[in-house]
Amino acid sequence: MDISNINRDKKRRKTTSDLSTMVFGKIPPQARELEEAVLGAIMLEKSAFDSLIDTNLKPECFYVEAHQIIFTAMQDMQQRGIPIDILTVVEELKRKDQLELVGGPYYITKLTNSVVSTAHIDAHARIILQKFIQRELIRISGEIISDAYEDSTDVFDLLDDSETKMFNITNNYLKKNFEDIGNVLAKTINRIDELRTRKEDISGVPSGFHSLDRITYGWQNTDLIILAARPSVGKTAFALNLARNAALNPIKPVGVGFFSLEMSASQLVQRILSAESEIPIEKISRGKLEDYEYQQLHTKGIKRLEKAPLFIDDTAALNIFEFRAKARRLVNKHNVGLIIIDYLQLMSGTGDRNGNREQEISTISRNLKALAKELGIPIIALSQLSRAVETRKESKMPQLSDLRESGAIEQDADMVMFIYRPEYYEIGANEMGESTKGETHIRIAKHRNGALETIKLKAHLEIQKFEEVPDSEFQQSNWKQLRPGTVPGSSSEEGGKLYIQKGSKMNGGDFDEGFEEPPF
Repeated sequence: MDISNINRDKKRRKTTSDLSTMVFGKIPPQARELEEAVLGAIMLEKSAFDSLIDTNLKPECFYVEAHQIIFTAMQDMQQRGIPIDILTVVEELKRKDQLELVGGPYYITKLTNSVVSTAHIDAHARIILQKFIQRELIRISGEIISDAYEDSTDVFDLLDDSETKMFNITNNYLKKNFEDIGNVLAKTINRIDELRTRKEDISGVPSGFHSLDRITYGWQNTDLIILAARPSVGKTAFALNLARNAALNPIKPVGVGFFSLEMSASQLVQRILSAESEIPIEKISRGKLEDYEYQQLHTKGIKRLEKAPLFIDDTAALNIFEFRAKARRLVNKHNVGLIIIDYLQLMSGTGDRNGNREQEISTISRNLKALAKELGIPIIALSQLSRAVETRKESKMPQLSDLRESGAIEQDADMVMFIYRPEYYEIGANEMGESTKGETHIRIAKHRNGALETIKLKAHLEIQKFEEVPDSEFQQSNWKQLRPGTVPGSSSEEGGKLYIQKGSKMNGGDFDEGFEEPPF
Protein backbone atom coordinates (compact mmCIF):
# COMPACT_ATOMS: atom_id res chain seq x y z
CA MET A 1 0.00 0.00 0.00
CA ASP A 2 1.29 3.47 -0.83
CA ILE A 3 2.33 5.24 2.40
CA SER A 4 1.16 8.57 0.99
CA ASN A 5 -2.39 7.21 0.84
CA ILE A 6 -2.18 6.10 4.46
CA ASN A 7 -0.95 9.51 5.56
CA ARG A 8 -3.68 11.27 3.59
CA ASP A 9 -6.41 9.05 5.05
CA LYS A 10 -4.91 9.42 8.52
CA LYS A 11 -4.90 13.20 8.21
CA ARG A 12 -8.55 13.17 7.06
CA ARG A 13 -9.57 10.87 9.93
CA LYS A 14 -7.54 12.78 12.52
CA THR A 15 -9.44 16.03 11.90
CA THR A 16 -12.82 14.44 12.57
CA SER A 17 -11.50 12.29 15.43
CA ASP A 18 -10.07 15.35 17.16
CA LEU A 19 -13.42 17.12 16.69
CA SER A 20 -15.25 14.16 18.21
CA THR A 21 -12.76 14.02 21.10
CA MET A 22 -13.27 17.70 21.85
CA VAL A 23 -17.05 17.41 21.67
CA PHE A 24 -17.44 14.25 23.75
CA GLY A 25 -14.30 14.62 25.90
CA LYS A 26 -13.20 11.05 25.19
CA ILE A 27 -10.16 9.38 23.63
CA PRO A 28 -10.94 7.56 20.36
CA PRO A 29 -11.34 3.76 20.79
CA GLN A 30 -7.98 2.01 20.46
CA ALA A 31 -6.00 -1.05 21.55
CA ARG A 32 -2.28 -0.17 21.35
CA GLU A 33 -1.11 -3.17 23.38
CA LEU A 34 -3.02 -5.59 21.17
CA GLU A 35 -1.64 -3.92 18.04
CA GLU A 36 1.89 -4.50 19.37
CA ALA A 37 1.02 -8.09 20.30
CA VAL A 38 -0.35 -8.87 16.82
CA LEU A 39 2.66 -7.39 15.00
CA GLY A 40 5.04 -9.19 17.36
CA ALA A 41 3.22 -12.51 16.90
CA ILE A 42 3.50 -12.22 13.11
CA MET A 43 7.29 -11.92 13.43
CA LEU A 44 7.55 -14.85 15.84
CA GLU A 45 5.14 -17.35 14.28
CA LYS A 46 5.48 -18.39 10.63
CA SER A 47 1.75 -19.11 10.08
CA ALA A 48 0.46 -16.15 12.08
CA PHE A 49 -0.06 -13.89 9.08
CA ASP A 50 -2.22 -16.48 7.28
CA SER A 51 -4.56 -16.73 10.27
CA LEU A 52 -5.34 -13.00 9.92
CA ILE A 53 -6.95 -13.43 6.49
CA ASP A 54 -10.36 -14.33 7.96
CA THR A 55 -10.33 -11.25 10.20
CA ASN A 56 -9.88 -8.97 7.15
CA LEU A 57 -7.40 -6.82 9.08
CA LYS A 58 -5.96 -3.96 7.00
CA PRO A 59 -3.20 -1.38 7.66
CA GLU A 60 -5.67 1.43 8.31
CA CYS A 61 -7.25 -0.61 11.13
CA PHE A 62 -4.22 0.13 13.34
CA TYR A 63 -4.49 3.27 15.46
CA VAL A 64 -0.76 3.96 15.74
CA GLU A 65 0.70 5.28 12.49
CA ALA A 66 3.98 3.37 12.99
CA HIS A 67 1.96 0.14 13.25
CA GLN A 68 0.22 0.93 9.96
CA ILE A 69 3.60 1.31 8.24
CA ILE A 70 4.95 -1.93 9.73
CA PHE A 71 1.85 -3.94 8.82
CA THR A 72 1.94 -2.56 5.25
CA ALA A 73 5.57 -3.72 4.95
CA MET A 74 4.54 -7.17 6.21
CA GLN A 75 1.73 -7.35 3.62
CA ASP A 76 4.17 -6.48 0.82
CA MET A 77 6.60 -9.16 2.03
CA GLN A 78 3.84 -11.75 2.20
CA GLN A 79 2.78 -10.99 -1.38
CA ARG A 80 6.37 -11.34 -2.60
CA GLY A 81 6.90 -14.60 -0.68
CA ILE A 82 9.53 -13.19 1.72
CA PRO A 83 9.59 -14.81 5.20
CA ILE A 84 8.50 -12.43 7.97
CA ASP A 85 10.68 -12.09 11.07
CA ILE A 86 12.45 -9.33 12.98
CA LEU A 87 15.46 -9.14 10.65
CA THR A 88 13.52 -9.27 7.37
CA VAL A 89 11.03 -6.63 8.55
CA VAL A 90 13.88 -4.33 9.52
CA GLU A 91 15.48 -4.81 6.10
CA GLU A 92 12.16 -4.18 4.30
CA LEU A 93 11.63 -0.92 6.21
CA LYS A 94 15.22 0.10 5.41
CA ARG A 95 14.57 -0.56 1.74
CA LYS A 96 11.49 1.67 1.88
CA ASP A 97 13.39 4.30 3.90
CA GLN A 98 10.79 4.06 6.66
CA LEU A 99 12.75 2.41 9.47
CA GLU A 100 13.35 5.62 11.41
CA LEU A 101 9.71 6.64 10.99
CA VAL A 102 8.59 3.65 13.08
CA GLY A 103 11.23 4.02 15.83
CA GLY A 104 14.19 2.10 14.41
CA PRO A 105 15.29 -1.54 14.94
CA TYR A 106 14.84 -1.17 18.70
CA TYR A 107 11.07 -0.62 18.35
CA ILE A 108 10.71 -3.60 15.98
CA THR A 109 12.45 -5.82 18.53
CA LYS A 110 10.37 -4.35 21.36
CA LEU A 111 7.15 -5.48 19.61
CA THR A 112 8.04 -9.14 20.12
CA ASN A 113 8.42 -8.55 23.89
CA SER A 114 4.67 -7.81 24.02
CA VAL A 115 3.78 -11.33 22.87
CA VAL A 116 2.65 -13.72 25.57
CA SER A 117 1.32 -16.33 23.11
CA THR A 118 0.57 -16.47 19.38
CA ALA A 119 -2.40 -18.78 19.97
CA HIS A 120 -4.94 -15.96 20.25
CA ILE A 121 -3.74 -13.70 17.44
CA ASP A 122 -7.06 -13.92 15.57
CA ALA A 123 -9.00 -12.84 18.68
CA HIS A 124 -6.60 -9.92 19.20
CA ALA A 125 -6.95 -8.93 15.54
CA ARG A 126 -10.75 -8.90 15.80
CA ILE A 127 -10.60 -6.52 18.77
CA ILE A 128 -8.32 -4.21 16.77
CA LEU A 129 -10.85 -4.33 13.93
CA GLN A 130 -13.73 -3.57 16.30
CA LYS A 131 -11.90 -0.52 17.67
CA PHE A 132 -11.23 0.67 14.12
CA ILE A 133 -14.92 0.29 13.17
CA GLN A 134 -15.87 2.31 16.27
CA ARG A 135 -13.46 5.07 15.18
CA GLU A 136 -14.88 4.98 11.64
CA LEU A 137 -18.43 5.30 12.95
CA ILE A 138 -17.35 8.31 15.02
CA ARG A 139 -15.61 9.84 11.99
CA ILE A 140 -18.55 9.26 9.64
CA SER A 141 -21.02 10.57 12.22
CA GLY A 142 -18.90 13.69 12.62
CA GLU A 143 -18.87 14.25 8.85
CA ILE A 144 -22.64 13.75 8.66
CA ILE A 145 -23.20 16.24 11.51
CA SER A 146 -20.89 18.75 9.83
CA ASP A 147 -22.58 18.38 6.42
CA ALA A 148 -26.06 18.53 7.96
CA TYR A 149 -25.32 22.01 9.29
CA GLU A 150 -24.47 23.25 5.78
CA ASP A 151 -27.39 25.05 4.11
CA SER A 152 -26.09 24.13 0.65
CA THR A 153 -26.26 20.39 1.37
CA ASP A 154 -29.03 18.46 -0.38
CA VAL A 155 -30.64 16.30 2.30
CA PHE A 156 -31.31 13.38 -0.04
CA ASP A 157 -27.70 13.40 -1.28
CA LEU A 158 -26.65 13.43 2.38
CA LEU A 159 -28.84 10.39 3.11
CA ASP A 160 -27.43 8.47 0.13
CA ASP A 161 -23.88 9.43 1.06
CA SER A 162 -24.43 8.38 4.68
CA GLU A 163 -25.84 4.99 3.70
CA THR A 164 -23.00 4.42 1.24
CA LYS A 165 -20.36 5.16 3.87
CA MET A 166 -22.02 2.83 6.37
CA PHE A 167 -22.31 0.12 3.72
CA ASN A 168 -18.60 0.47 2.85
CA ILE A 169 -17.69 -0.40 6.44
CA THR A 170 -19.72 -3.60 6.25
CA ASN A 171 -18.55 -4.44 2.75
CA ASN A 172 -14.84 -3.78 3.34
CA TYR A 173 -14.30 -5.01 6.88
CA LEU A 174 -17.07 -7.43 7.88
CA LYS A 175 -16.92 -10.26 5.37
CA LYS A 176 -18.26 -13.75 5.96
CA ASN A 177 -15.94 -16.55 7.03
CA PHE A 178 -15.96 -20.17 5.91
CA GLU A 179 -19.09 -22.15 6.69
CA ASP A 180 -19.01 -25.76 7.80
CA ILE A 181 -20.42 -28.12 5.15
CA GLY A 182 -22.70 -29.70 7.74
CA ASN A 183 -24.52 -26.38 8.22
CA VAL A 184 -24.73 -25.83 4.47
CA LEU A 185 -26.07 -29.37 3.96
CA ALA A 186 -28.80 -28.83 6.55
CA LYS A 187 -29.90 -25.61 4.84
CA THR A 188 -29.79 -27.28 1.42
CA ILE A 189 -31.87 -30.26 2.55
CA ASN A 190 -34.46 -27.95 4.11
CA ARG A 191 -34.63 -26.06 0.82
CA ILE A 192 -35.08 -29.31 -1.15
CA ASP A 193 -37.82 -30.48 1.23
CA GLU A 194 -39.57 -27.15 0.87
CA LEU A 195 -39.47 -27.39 -2.92
CA ARG A 196 -40.76 -30.99 -2.86
CA THR A 197 -43.87 -29.99 -0.94
CA ARG A 198 -44.64 -27.01 -3.18
CA LYS A 199 -47.55 -27.49 -5.52
CA GLU A 200 -46.29 -25.00 -8.09
CA ASP A 201 -43.11 -25.54 -10.12
CA ILE A 202 -41.94 -21.94 -9.92
CA SER A 203 -39.45 -21.44 -7.09
CA GLY A 204 -38.51 -17.82 -7.88
CA VAL A 205 -40.23 -14.63 -9.02
CA PRO A 206 -42.54 -15.55 -11.94
CA SER A 207 -41.96 -13.85 -15.28
CA GLY A 208 -45.61 -14.29 -16.29
CA PHE A 209 -44.64 -16.30 -19.39
CA HIS A 210 -45.03 -20.06 -18.92
CA SER A 211 -42.49 -21.01 -21.58
CA LEU A 212 -39.87 -18.81 -19.89
CA ASP A 213 -40.73 -20.00 -16.37
CA ARG A 214 -40.48 -23.60 -17.59
CA ILE A 215 -36.75 -22.98 -18.21
CA THR A 216 -35.91 -20.61 -15.35
CA TYR A 217 -38.45 -21.72 -12.68
CA GLY A 218 -38.86 -17.99 -12.11
CA TRP A 219 -36.15 -15.39 -11.47
CA GLN A 220 -33.99 -16.89 -8.76
CA ASN A 221 -32.78 -15.03 -5.67
CA THR A 222 -29.20 -13.66 -5.81
CA ASP A 223 -29.14 -13.94 -9.63
CA LEU A 224 -27.99 -11.14 -11.92
CA ILE A 225 -29.96 -11.39 -15.18
CA ILE A 226 -28.91 -9.40 -18.25
CA LEU A 227 -31.59 -8.61 -20.84
CA ALA A 228 -29.91 -7.28 -23.98
CA ALA A 229 -31.01 -6.10 -27.43
CA ARG A 230 -30.40 -3.45 -30.05
CA PRO A 231 -32.16 -0.08 -29.62
CA SER A 232 -35.93 -0.01 -30.35
CA VAL A 233 -36.32 -3.79 -30.32
CA GLY A 234 -38.49 -3.69 -27.21
CA LYS A 235 -36.23 -4.03 -24.16
CA THR A 236 -38.09 -1.52 -22.00
CA ALA A 237 -41.50 -2.82 -23.09
CA PHE A 238 -40.53 -6.40 -22.25
CA ALA A 239 -38.97 -5.35 -18.92
CA LEU A 240 -42.17 -3.48 -18.00
CA ASN A 241 -44.16 -6.61 -18.85
CA LEU A 242 -41.93 -8.57 -16.44
CA ALA A 243 -42.39 -5.92 -13.74
CA ARG A 244 -46.15 -5.78 -14.20
CA ASN A 245 -46.54 -9.57 -14.23
CA ALA A 246 -44.60 -9.88 -10.93
CA ALA A 247 -46.39 -6.99 -9.18
CA LEU A 248 -49.86 -8.13 -10.33
CA ASN A 249 -49.33 -11.85 -9.80
CA PRO A 250 -52.74 -13.08 -8.56
CA ILE A 251 -51.24 -15.84 -6.42
CA LYS A 252 -48.42 -13.95 -4.71
CA PRO A 253 -47.67 -10.36 -5.77
CA VAL A 254 -43.98 -9.48 -5.64
CA GLY A 255 -42.72 -5.97 -4.92
CA VAL A 256 -40.74 -4.60 -7.88
CA GLY A 257 -38.28 -1.71 -7.98
CA PHE A 258 -37.86 -0.25 -11.48
CA PHE A 259 -34.90 2.11 -12.00
CA SER A 260 -35.19 4.01 -15.27
CA LEU A 261 -32.17 6.06 -16.31
CA GLU A 262 -33.60 6.80 -19.76
CA MET A 263 -37.33 7.50 -19.45
CA SER A 264 -39.40 9.48 -16.94
CA ALA A 265 -41.71 7.78 -14.46
CA SER A 266 -44.71 9.28 -16.26
CA GLN A 267 -43.68 7.76 -19.60
CA LEU A 268 -43.20 4.36 -17.99
CA VAL A 269 -46.62 4.48 -16.33
CA GLN A 270 -48.22 5.38 -19.67
CA ARG A 271 -46.63 2.27 -21.18
CA ILE A 272 -47.84 0.08 -18.32
CA LEU A 273 -51.36 1.52 -18.65
CA SER A 274 -51.29 0.81 -22.38
CA ALA A 275 -50.40 -2.84 -21.83
CA GLU A 276 -52.88 -3.27 -18.99
CA SER A 277 -55.85 -1.56 -20.70
CA GLU A 278 -54.87 -2.65 -24.26
CA ILE A 279 -55.26 0.91 -25.53
CA PRO A 280 -52.54 2.03 -27.99
CA ILE A 281 -49.71 3.94 -26.34
CA GLU A 282 -50.00 6.68 -28.97
CA LYS A 283 -53.57 7.47 -27.90
CA ILE A 284 -52.68 7.51 -24.22
CA SER A 285 -49.61 9.73 -24.65
CA ARG A 286 -51.58 12.21 -26.78
CA GLY A 287 -54.72 12.02 -24.61
CA LYS A 288 -56.89 11.31 -27.69
CA LEU A 289 -59.23 8.79 -26.09
CA GLU A 290 -62.84 8.01 -26.90
CA ASP A 291 -65.27 7.86 -23.98
CA TYR A 292 -65.33 4.06 -23.96
CA GLU A 293 -61.50 3.97 -24.08
CA TYR A 294 -61.27 6.36 -21.16
CA GLN A 295 -63.63 4.12 -19.21
CA GLN A 296 -61.57 1.10 -20.22
CA LEU A 297 -58.40 2.87 -19.07
CA HIS A 298 -59.90 3.27 -15.60
CA THR A 299 -61.48 -0.15 -15.19
CA LYS A 300 -58.72 -2.31 -16.70
CA GLY A 301 -55.71 -0.09 -16.09
CA ILE A 302 -55.78 2.41 -13.26
CA LYS A 303 -57.92 0.33 -10.90
CA ARG A 304 -55.59 -2.67 -11.07
CA LEU A 305 -52.37 -0.68 -10.98
CA GLU A 306 -53.03 1.91 -8.26
CA LYS A 307 -52.28 -0.52 -5.42
CA ALA A 308 -49.65 -2.62 -7.18
CA PRO A 309 -46.34 -2.94 -5.26
CA LEU A 310 -44.39 -1.27 -8.09
CA PHE A 311 -41.85 1.45 -7.24
CA ILE A 312 -40.28 3.61 -9.96
CA ASP A 313 -37.11 5.69 -9.70
CA ASP A 314 -36.32 7.85 -12.74
CA THR A 315 -33.13 9.51 -11.46
CA ALA A 316 -30.93 10.39 -14.44
CA ALA A 317 -27.20 9.56 -14.40
CA LEU A 318 -27.62 7.33 -11.34
CA ASN A 319 -24.29 6.03 -10.07
CA ILE A 320 -23.75 2.57 -8.64
CA PHE A 321 -23.31 3.86 -5.06
CA GLU A 322 -26.60 5.79 -5.10
CA PHE A 323 -28.35 2.82 -6.67
CA ARG A 324 -27.02 0.50 -4.01
CA ALA A 325 -28.31 2.74 -1.20
CA LYS A 326 -31.74 3.12 -2.82
CA ALA A 327 -32.04 -0.60 -3.53
CA ARG A 328 -31.30 -1.46 0.09
CA ARG A 329 -33.96 1.01 1.25
CA LEU A 330 -36.53 -0.50 -1.12
CA VAL A 331 -35.88 -4.00 0.16
CA ASN A 332 -35.85 -3.00 3.84
CA LYS A 333 -38.83 -0.65 3.73
CA HIS A 334 -41.10 -2.16 1.05
CA ASN A 335 -39.91 -5.79 0.99
CA VAL A 336 -39.16 -5.58 -2.74
CA GLY A 337 -38.40 -8.98 -4.30
CA LEU A 338 -37.22 -7.95 -7.79
CA ILE A 339 -35.21 -5.00 -9.11
CA ILE A 340 -35.00 -3.96 -12.79
CA ILE A 341 -32.53 -1.42 -14.22
CA ASP A 342 -33.09 0.31 -17.57
CA TYR A 343 -30.35 0.38 -18.62
CA LEU A 344 -26.84 -0.59 -17.50
CA GLN A 345 -24.77 1.56 -19.90
CA LEU A 346 -26.43 4.75 -18.64
CA MET A 347 -25.28 4.06 -15.10
CA SER A 348 -22.02 5.60 -13.88
CA GLY A 349 -19.45 3.92 -11.66
CA THR A 350 -16.81 5.84 -9.78
CA GLY A 351 -17.72 9.20 -11.28
CA ASP A 352 -14.31 9.52 -12.96
CA ARG A 353 -15.23 10.50 -16.49
CA ASN A 354 -11.55 10.36 -17.53
CA GLY A 355 -11.30 6.68 -16.65
CA ASN A 356 -11.67 3.68 -18.90
CA ARG A 357 -15.36 3.12 -19.67
CA GLU A 358 -14.90 -0.64 -20.03
CA GLN A 359 -13.40 -0.83 -16.54
CA GLU A 360 -16.23 1.32 -15.21
CA ILE A 361 -18.86 -1.03 -16.67
CA SER A 362 -16.93 -3.97 -15.19
CA THR A 363 -17.10 -2.30 -11.77
CA ILE A 364 -20.84 -1.71 -12.17
CA SER A 365 -21.61 -5.31 -13.18
CA ARG A 366 -19.52 -6.70 -10.29
CA ASN A 367 -21.34 -4.42 -7.85
CA LEU A 368 -24.73 -5.45 -9.24
CA LYS A 369 -23.91 -9.13 -8.75
CA ALA A 370 -22.61 -8.46 -5.23
CA LEU A 371 -25.77 -6.49 -4.42
CA ALA A 372 -28.03 -9.29 -5.69
CA LYS A 373 -26.25 -11.67 -3.30
CA GLU A 374 -26.37 -9.20 -0.42
CA LEU A 375 -30.09 -8.46 -0.78
CA GLY A 376 -31.01 -12.04 -1.68
CA ILE A 377 -33.19 -11.01 -4.64
CA PRO A 378 -32.89 -11.23 -8.45
CA ILE A 379 -31.70 -8.13 -10.32
CA ILE A 380 -32.52 -7.72 -14.02
CA ALA A 381 -30.30 -5.23 -15.85
CA LEU A 382 -31.07 -4.15 -19.40
CA SER A 383 -28.08 -3.75 -21.70
CA GLN A 384 -27.32 -2.44 -25.18
CA LEU A 385 -25.71 -4.56 -27.86
CA SER A 386 -22.84 -3.40 -30.04
CA ARG A 387 -23.22 -2.62 -33.74
CA ALA A 388 -21.44 -5.87 -34.58
CA VAL A 389 -24.89 -7.45 -34.92
CA GLU A 390 -25.73 -5.11 -37.80
CA THR A 391 -22.51 -5.76 -39.70
CA ARG A 392 -22.81 -9.56 -39.62
CA LYS A 393 -23.89 -10.97 -42.96
CA GLU A 394 -25.08 -14.24 -41.50
CA SER A 395 -27.71 -14.56 -38.76
CA LYS A 396 -28.58 -11.37 -36.87
CA MET A 397 -29.41 -13.37 -33.75
CA PRO A 398 -27.35 -11.73 -30.94
CA GLN A 399 -24.39 -13.52 -29.39
CA LEU A 400 -22.60 -13.12 -26.06
CA SER A 401 -19.72 -11.36 -27.81
CA ASP A 402 -22.17 -8.61 -28.89
CA LEU A 403 -22.61 -7.31 -25.32
CA ARG A 404 -21.54 -3.70 -25.42
CA GLU A 405 -18.49 -2.18 -23.68
CA SER A 406 -17.43 -5.03 -21.43
CA GLY A 407 -16.91 -8.78 -21.37
CA ALA A 408 -17.30 -8.55 -17.59
CA ILE A 409 -21.07 -8.34 -18.04
CA GLU A 410 -21.04 -11.82 -19.54
CA GLN A 411 -18.80 -13.14 -16.75
CA ASP A 412 -20.73 -11.64 -13.82
CA ALA A 413 -24.23 -12.50 -15.05
CA ASP A 414 -25.97 -15.69 -13.96
CA MET A 415 -28.23 -15.45 -17.00
CA VAL A 416 -27.98 -13.55 -20.29
CA MET A 417 -31.09 -13.19 -22.47
CA PHE A 418 -31.33 -11.60 -25.90
CA ILE A 419 -34.40 -10.16 -27.63
CA TYR A 420 -34.52 -10.69 -31.38
CA ARG A 421 -37.31 -9.63 -33.78
CA PRO A 422 -36.91 -10.58 -37.47
CA GLU A 423 -39.04 -7.63 -38.65
CA TYR A 424 -36.51 -5.26 -37.00
CA TYR A 425 -34.13 -6.33 -39.78
CA GLU A 426 -36.90 -6.03 -42.40
CA ILE A 427 -37.35 -9.80 -42.60
CA GLY A 428 -41.06 -9.88 -43.42
CA ALA A 429 -41.47 -13.64 -43.87
CA ASN A 430 -39.68 -16.80 -42.88
CA GLU A 431 -38.52 -19.61 -45.18
CA MET A 432 -42.06 -21.06 -45.13
CA GLY A 433 -43.49 -17.79 -46.41
CA GLU A 434 -45.14 -17.03 -43.08
CA SER A 435 -45.30 -13.47 -41.83
CA THR A 436 -42.88 -12.54 -39.05
CA LYS A 437 -44.98 -9.59 -37.85
CA GLY A 438 -44.69 -9.39 -34.08
CA GLU A 439 -42.55 -12.53 -33.87
CA THR A 440 -40.14 -12.16 -30.95
CA HIS A 441 -37.40 -14.57 -29.91
CA ILE A 442 -36.16 -14.55 -26.32
CA ARG A 443 -32.86 -16.39 -26.49
CA ILE A 444 -31.22 -17.58 -23.26
CA ALA A 445 -27.53 -17.54 -24.22
CA LYS A 446 -26.10 -18.08 -20.73
CA HIS A 447 -27.79 -19.86 -17.87
CA ARG A 448 -25.64 -20.88 -14.92
CA ASN A 449 -28.26 -23.16 -13.41
CA GLY A 450 -30.34 -24.34 -16.34
CA ALA A 451 -30.84 -24.98 -20.03
CA LEU A 452 -30.04 -22.74 -22.98
CA GLU A 453 -33.18 -22.38 -25.06
CA THR A 454 -35.06 -19.92 -27.24
CA ILE A 455 -38.70 -19.16 -26.60
CA LYS A 456 -41.09 -17.33 -28.93
CA LEU A 457 -43.49 -14.57 -28.00
CA LYS A 458 -45.66 -12.23 -29.98
CA ALA A 459 -45.04 -8.49 -29.56
CA HIS A 460 -47.82 -5.94 -29.82
CA LEU A 461 -45.64 -2.88 -29.36
CA GLU A 462 -48.52 -0.55 -30.20
CA ILE A 463 -49.92 -1.51 -26.79
CA GLN A 464 -46.52 -2.34 -25.22
CA LYS A 465 -47.54 -5.93 -24.66
CA PHE A 466 -45.99 -9.36 -25.21
CA GLU A 467 -48.08 -12.50 -25.46
CA GLU A 468 -47.35 -16.15 -24.99
CA VAL A 469 -47.52 -18.04 -28.27
CA PRO A 470 -47.10 -21.84 -28.32
CA ASP A 471 -44.19 -22.97 -30.45
CA SER A 472 -46.48 -25.21 -32.48
CA GLU A 473 -48.55 -22.20 -33.52
CA PHE A 474 -45.45 -20.39 -34.72
CA GLN A 475 -44.42 -23.40 -36.77
CA GLN A 476 -47.84 -24.16 -38.25
CA SER A 477 -49.31 -20.72 -38.75
CA ASN A 478 -48.25 -17.22 -37.87
CA TRP A 479 -50.88 -15.18 -39.68
CA LYS A 480 -51.29 -17.32 -42.78
CA GLN A 481 -51.20 -21.07 -43.35
CA LEU A 482 -50.82 -22.26 -46.94
CA ARG A 483 -51.83 -25.55 -48.46
CA PRO A 484 -49.06 -27.50 -50.23
CA GLY A 485 -48.34 -26.08 -53.68
CA THR A 486 -49.97 -22.69 -53.09
CA VAL A 487 -48.30 -19.39 -53.76
CA PRO A 488 -47.63 -17.15 -50.74
CA GLY A 489 -50.03 -14.25 -50.81
CA SER A 490 -52.71 -16.10 -52.82
CA SER A 491 -56.25 -15.38 -51.61
CA SER A 492 -58.24 -17.68 -53.92
CA GLU A 493 -60.37 -20.35 -52.32
CA GLU A 494 -58.59 -23.09 -54.31
CA GLY A 495 -55.10 -21.63 -53.94
CA GLY A 496 -54.93 -21.05 -50.22
CA LYS A 497 -56.81 -20.57 -47.04
CA LEU A 498 -56.45 -17.61 -44.70
CA TYR A 499 -56.44 -18.26 -41.00
CA ILE A 500 -56.55 -15.43 -38.48
CA GLN A 501 -54.38 -16.38 -35.51
CA LYS A 502 -56.29 -16.10 -32.28
CA GLY A 503 -54.26 -14.05 -29.81
CA SER A 504 -53.34 -16.06 -26.73
CA LYS A 505 -53.72 -14.48 -23.32
CA MET A 506 -50.77 -12.52 -22.10
CA ASN A 507 -49.65 -14.78 -19.27
CA GLY A 508 -51.49 -18.04 -19.98
CA GLY A 509 -52.97 -20.44 -17.43
CA ASP A 510 -53.33 -19.28 -13.85
CA PHE A 511 -51.76 -15.92 -14.52
CA ASP A 512 -54.60 -14.86 -16.84
CA GLU A 513 -56.94 -13.84 -14.06
CA GLY A 514 -58.35 -10.40 -14.68
CA PHE A 515 -57.38 -10.23 -18.38
CA GLU A 516 -59.66 -10.39 -21.37
CA GLU A 517 -58.90 -11.95 -24.73
CA PRO A 518 -57.01 -9.41 -26.91
CA PRO A 519 -59.29 -8.11 -29.69
CA PHE A 520 -56.89 -8.85 -32.53
